[in-house]
Amino acid sequence: MMWNWEQKNWPEFTYNSSALEVLEQRFIVESSKLIGASSIITDEQQQRFTIDLMSEEALKSSMVEGELLNRDSVASSLLRQFGLAPEYSDHRANDKEKGIAALMVNNYQTYDQPLTHDMMFGWHPCVVTRSFLIRDVGQYRTGEEPMQIVSGYEGRQKVYFEAPPATSVPEEMQAFVTWFNDTGPTGSNPLPPLTRAAIAHIYFVSIHPFDDGNGRIGRALSEKALAQSLGRPALIALSHVIEKTRSEYYSQLERNQKGLDTDSWLLYFANTTLDAAKHSQKLVKFIVQKSRLLERVGGQINERQETVLLRMFAEGLDGFKGGISASNYIRITGAPPTTTTNDLSKLVKLGALTKTGERKGSRYWLNLGRDFDSEK
Repeated sequence: MMWNWEQKNWPEFTYNSSALEVLEQRFIVESSKLIGASSIITDEQQQRFTIDLMSEEALKSSMVEGELLNRDSVASSLLRQFGLAPEYSDHRANDKEKGIAALMVNNYQTYDQPLTHDMMFGWHPCVVTRSFLIRDVGQYRTGEEPMQIVSGYEGRQKVYFEAPPATSVPEEMQAFVTWFNDTGPTGSNPLPPLTRAAIAHIYFVSIHPFDDGNGRIGRALSEKALAQSLGRPALIALSHVIEKTRSEYYSQLERNQKGLDTDSWLLYFANTTLDAAKHSQKLVKFIVQKSRLLERVGGQINERQETVLLRMFAEGLDGFKGGISASNYIRITGAPPTTTTNDLSKLVKLGALTKTGERKGSRYWLNLGRDFDSEK
């Protein structure tokens, strides 16, 4: 079997550009809606949106690779690295949580800068930890053994993909960096946003230039490409949607690494990005609703009730799985049962929560559908 990089015309990816025209237009519309929504919220809400989205993206990008991180630790590390929290405020974050946060902050702050090898060398230590399994950190791989993507037990392994040998990686990556910069909005051969972001990802992961972390860096490059097309940090929930379609994501990568025809990959990636833009719009609305709810009940709730509301908001758009129960409330606050019942009843009366079920089956949900500003 020949892989895409072994084809005669590599890396000239082929695709039907006309099939993407409608999706490219929709991306401009959806991203404009996101920019518009972001521009009318307060500075505090914008800051919260940025941290919430980047935290979620850091978690989801790692989850795509099978790693689970702590949301609060990632968020605290993002706040510190943005200079919004004091030094050592993220002391509970582990190296992986601090690392992915550092990559996201750097990508956010340097989105308009040309791509360089050194930029990616700086990202690489952020997404890997030193171990005997990773020989080269902060540089392209140098090992003599084949770089293969495999599954199954030894002796019965299936090879999904084999990347170019390490000896050819420097030349391949020089061509990739040149292509990435030439196809940007100010480059000599600009490509439409979705097309460029999609090709950047499959081009990069097909070279697989690092010993590990290629998927996360590949997604960061797609986000950089989208941000450059928008002229601002993209803040599009790309990894959130990819993680939800994880099996399709890997299936498409596998299918499109066996040749240079990338129509199915581009269509998958374009639709994924559109869904991601819509998700980000919902997150902006969620942040505004959160602020309105907290303003509405301000001065009327106690510290326990505020703690629980903030804990529920921390779960993001997906909410507290299964709703919050009285036992959840007791575990979070340490309040006795009678106090818990009174606290929850008041939150329902104030319109902060809605209730479903009865007795032990009672569950409470954030009430974000009401127009709190219209209440008397």
